[in-house]
Amino acid sequence: MGKFLKEFKEFALKGNVMDMAIGVIIGAAFGNIVSSLTDNFINPLIAVIFGGNSEDGLQIGGQFTVRGVAFNYGSFLSAVVNFLIIALVLFLILKAINTATEKAKKLAKKKEEEEAAAPAEPSEEVKLLTEIRDALKNK
Repeated sequence: MGKFLKEFKEFALKGNVMDMAIGVIIGAAFGNIVSSLTDNFINPLIAVIFGGNSEDGLQIGGQFTVRGVAFNYGSFLSAVVNFLIIALVLFLILKAINTATEKAKKLAKKKEEEEAAAPAEPSEEVKLLTEIRDALKNK
């Protein structure tokens, strides 16, 4: 049991797991922000433009019933709008990260090429040892 707990602790406290947990928490908070934007701004705007039900706060579409079962397609459309907004924002973030990573790699490669092109000058110790070697050869 002790070995299991030790392995679990190592797993749970790894950087990747902690980063993922933080990402999930931030993602949930971002989802709430997008839901609020959709429910309180986009849905009413669409409902005003295309006509909507003012009883429920101008929802998209609304609902219909078949044999007494209500199908709330307005909520589904809201979820689709939420998804599209989140997907667009994540795409833009990942695109920015990828662009920054590519630029950093190019900069690092350029720096390596510059360092390889210009040989470093020998240190004072190497110079002194070279002088001693040359002096011993001349004797």
